[in-house]
Amino acid sequence: MTNTQYDAARSELLARLREIDDLSAAADILHWDQATYMPPGGAAARARQSATLRTLAHNKFTDPVIGRLLDAMQPTVDSMPYDSDDAALVRVTRRDYDHATRIPTQFMSDFTAHISDSFVAWAAARPKNDFKAVTPFLTKTLDFSRRYSSYFPDAEHVADPHIARSDYSMTVATIRPIFSELRTWLSDLAAKIGQRPQVPDITNGRVFDPTAQWQFGEEVVRRFGYDFDRGRQDKTHHPFATKFSIGDVRITTRVFTDTISGIFSTMHESGHAMYEQGVDPSYEATPLADGASSAVHESQSRLWENIVGRSLPFWRHFYPEFQRHMGDQLDDLALRDFYRAINRVQPSLIRVDADEVTYGLHVIIRFELECDLLEGKLRISELPDAWNAKYAEFLGVRPKDYRNGVMQDVHWYADYIGGMFQGYALGNVLGSQFYGAALQAHPEIPAEIEAGRFDILHNWLQTNIYRHGCKYTTLELVERLTGGPIRLEPYKEYLQTKYADIYGIR
Repeated sequence: MTNTQYDAARSELLARLREIDDLSAAADILHWDQATYMPPGGAAARARQSATLRTLAHNKFTDPVIGRLLDAMQPTVDSMPYDSDDAALVRVTRRDYDHATRIPTQFMSDFTAHISDSFVAWAAARPKNDFKAVTPFLTKTLDFSRRYSSYFPDAEHVADPHIARSDYSMTVATIRPIFSELRTWLSDLAAKIGQRPQVPDITNGRVFDPTAQWQFGEEVVRRFGYDFDRGRQDKTHHPFATKFSIGDVRITTRVFTDTISGIFSTMHESGHAMYEQGVDPSYEATPLADGASSAVHESQSRLWENIVGRSLPFWRHFYPEFQRHMGDQLDDLALRDFYRAINRVQPSLIRVDADEVTYGLHVIIRFELECDLLEGKLRISELPDAWNAKYAEFLGVRPKDYRNGVMQDVHWYADYIGGMFQGYALGNVLGSQFYGAALQAHPEIPAEIEAGRFDILHNWLQTNIYRHGCKYTTLELVERLTGGPIRLEPYKEYLQTKYADIYGIR
């Protein structure tokens, strides 16, 4: 292929990918609207509209022309360095194309319409604690999820095709050993902490103004580096971040008067959003313009929420300001007591509000349940009891209702069952590895955080992670930044050091 022919093929591929991205972004806008401000009466039409856009995008991406263009470009990019942008474009697009072409168009259309209806049913049923209302939807979702897996008969495990969608290069076989070791270690640490005098709950009897929480959260993430000229924050049932383009990456949260969890949700979602805002602009509207995986994405959200946002240096700077935002509600609480309180370890029911030590156990429970459901070991009708039994086994607590049990997470009600949760726990592990690499390059980062400055950390993440988008797989990125594979040791050391100080354990 001549250079002119290659350039023509590349231009046509990019034009087609831009059109596909436009359709997908329009569908994402519809979802964002549905999860924030859409009136209930719009649900039926929204299901149809979302299905139409997703089907069009799927049809255009699985068009054989895409395959022919990739085939035409392949010989040329084979002579390019592995990390060149063009080689990455062809490699990642080919990977996504080969995956997508296995999925029938009608399946995608039917599933998208179903999921839109399922989300509406969940949003209405969860406040009413009505699992019966969502059972038919969840049963149908499980059927769709198994059918999805059936299009990949070469997969080693029925969950692997779903994991590949969100954490390409990871499988059940690679995740289970990590989770087995992680579960044992986290359970042991939680047990040691449980034997120590417990940290008081600061929320008891206090009222935290939602508007003040909202304003403080936005001020903090603006300081982190979240660009409000290319984003905004809105309220939702379950916090999420979404990208319509590199120039429009939005976050959502929820705030309550009896807890300050909304502030940490804002920090969490800003980590996702800063990742997407930081992608190389030349990748716009291509498969490269996404995060490397859900695990790498969660490494960023959990890094900013916990390693930074729940650290003592952070609150040494921000606590006086936060006290002013909260009126007189925290006047009697010293900084050290507040810091210990926001890092209080207490087995609980709700994943998104869980402390750092027990959080991974929430995730492993969900991963195991997903595998059991997909393997046929568990039926939807049995799911609530199985959920409650695992919570009793892993955390020593048992939900008294569906709302705080099997209905708490939106994921299974708005997407497939499978591949939904492993990234959260893997993200904690990766976040510690990446932060360790940043500290090695810039030991002054903790002092900068204590001064309320985040440019050094943000710029390091931008240079080493964000700008690359989806160019590298999770394992490739870890190797590039840390010189080795995924390791639990940095995460263990981080938690051990932090909670030894808070609880006085060895």
